[in-house]
Amino acid sequence: MWAILTKAGIDPAPRRAGPTWTHFLTTQAKGILACDFLHVDTIGLTRIYVLFLIEIETRRVHILGATPNPTSAWVAQQARNLMIELGRGSSSSGS
Repeated sequence: MWAILTKAGIDPAPRRAGPTWTHFLTTQAKGILACDFLHVDTIGLTRIYVLFLIEIETRRVHILGATPNPTSAWVAQQARNLMIELGRGSSSSGS
């Protein structure tokens, strides 16, 4: 890629004066949440899906719920429950 750009007379992008990616992520960590599923297979061969979330700033893990049949409605409800627990939920149903 470098050879193609150099042959075309395109110089590398100049260094930016703004924050580095590490600095940006550090300052934004307070508002970043990451979620995923893990699954547990029981002795009765039932698969249970566990929805969990990590607060990036504190690395605190929240187990949002477990179900053998996760649906989008179930996941959305678990997210609403967490936001209420964290004090970020809306008191009106329309927002």
